[in-house]
Amino acid sequence: MTLLIEPIRPDHNKDICAIIKSVGEEFGAIGEGFGPSDPEVLAMSQYYTREKNSIYLVASIDGSIVGGCGIAPFAHSAQTCELKKLFLLPQSRGLGLGKALTLRCLEFAKEQGFQQCYLDTLSSMQSAITLYEKLGFHHLERPLDGTEHSGCDVWMLKSL
Repeated sequence: MTLLIEPIRPDHNKDICAIIKSVGEEFGAIGEGFGPSDPEVLAMSQYYTREKNSIYLVASIDGSIVGGCGIAPFAHSAQTCELKKLFLLPQSRGLGLGKALTLRCLEFAKEQGFQQCYLDTLSSMQSAITLYEKLGFHHLERPLDGTEHSGCDVWMLKSL
């Protein structure tokens, strides 16, 4: 098995869009207020660029895209970034890809000078929450001002 993590390219957009939407549906993240409905999902490579202090990493197994994860400024903040759209197909879970993607994104965030990382998710995504806790994210009582995802019910923050 060959695992590859690389920055998103335009030819990845279609596959990542399908993965984000199908995994979102699996966990009930459907419609307004959830990440899979964000306009950027249709063309992720256009939204996640170094010029925008953001990156989206794509994970492949044996040449097939199985998921991804990104970092972008939160609410146009210079200090706070957001971990965004960590979605993995069921067959790729449990291999350490979520951790590897998240750690690479957090390293990028530090390189960009961000001081803290925010994320929002769903309580149904328990394995992701467990990963975030192990990586040092702590739970917040409510979302940070400026959050785009009103449908989420878990909010977390980590100092970088």
